[in-house]
Amino acid sequence: MDLNLTVMQALALAIAGMCHALIGSVKVPLAKQLDIDESRIGQLISVFGFTLIPMAFAAGYFADEVGRNPVVEVGFILVILSVIVLATLKSYKMALVSILLLGTGWSALVNVLNALQGPAFLSREDVKAENLPFAMNLGDFIFGMGAFIMPIVITFMIKNVGLKKTFVSFAAVVAVPLVLCFSIDLDAYVDEFDSLKKTADTTEVIDNETIDAPQVLGYADLFGDAVVMLCCLAFFFHVPVEACVGAWATTLMMDRGTKEAKATGLLSVFWLSFTVSRLIAALTLPAGSHEVAIIGFATVLLAVVYGLIESKKANTTNVLVIAAGLILGPIFPILIAFLVGHVDVSLQGRAIGLFFCIGGIGWALVPFLVGRQAVKSGLQKSFYIVASCVVGLMVSTIILVSQLSGIEH
Repeated sequence: MDLNLTVMQALALAIAGMCHALIGSVKVPLAKQLDIDESRIGQLISVFGFTLIPMAFAAGYFADEVGRNPVVEVGFILVILSVIVLATLKSYKMALVSILLLGTGWSALVNVLNALQGPAFLSREDVKAENLPFAMNLGDFIFGMGAFIMPIVITFMIKNVGLKKTFVSFAAVVAVPLVLCFSIDLDAYVDEFDSLKKTADTTEVIDNETIDAPQVLGYADLFGDAVVMLCCLAFFFHVPVEACVGAWATTLMMDRGTKEAKATGLLSVFWLSFTVSRLIAALTLPAGSHEVAIIGFATVLLAVVYGLIESKKANTTNVLVIAAGLILGPIFPILIAFLVGHVDVSLQGRAIGLFFCIGGIGWALVPFLVGRQAVKSGLQKSFYIVASCVVGLMVSTIILVSQLSGIEH
């Protein structure tokens, strides 16, 4: 673990979290400046989501073939350009261009940053596949805190210096980890981490049998790898649950009688509990327990979502929303830790890209179906679709854990 890498990674993760929350944080002043309605704002959010699907593939491919430094540096530059365009915005078309740049840059960042979690947050003595969930949870806690503070910072800045200076200031902040990247060889750290991990894992094999890592060569090998595809499938089911609960939490609470101001405040508590749960998981879950933990999280999550469907009292719904945040938080870091710990370093970028691409399809598809069904049968009943996703998450994680156990033995 190198201090320069750790500082760069922490700053980059916080900025990636801020980018994730950027559109939601500025949608009201942006709508006023451009004189656009909620449907146009919704289109901007959709553009950001859909950009992830092809760009996750592209970022993963170039990270493996060209190197992680160029990918993450281009990612930072695209984010800076996006924010500068937002600062000088005069039309809705330019807003679309800005969000395309933001989505492309963000896709590049999250691909490389997820591969750097282990090297950045684990000491050389702790390098093992079973310790990766700790690093992932810690890194995603930092990401979540960036997303959490973004609306607060943006609101304060816009009020005091205006929209244009706020964006220019954010662009300057993004430039800090970009400058740090120029002095760090990211591929060297990832390769060293992978070598140490293989050595540590091999020494635990009975009778010191030599185990050669599978030489994965391309996407065909990833599609043929049961662990990779089960991680992607589980993420496909997980993402829409997170998206739907986050998007409709306030409506669910208000439908049960909670006042709008209180429901909005509780939504912030939901995202805070979502973020803090990752830190709690990083500090409390012992190495080797994450396989059992993720099945437990999925099982409890099903009970919580079913409770949201059947709840008729405001206080019960409010508690269930916060509980959903606590349970949802650690699932993504554990899943991607399983993925990164399993694949050979030569295909890490493509594996992460595939993971986000398949998750992005779930993100784009399921909330759309929930919204349509809500019009027909009401929001609570439409959450049976969300519950079915949780069932899919449970089944895929159970099979995934059995596959991982088979490999270990």
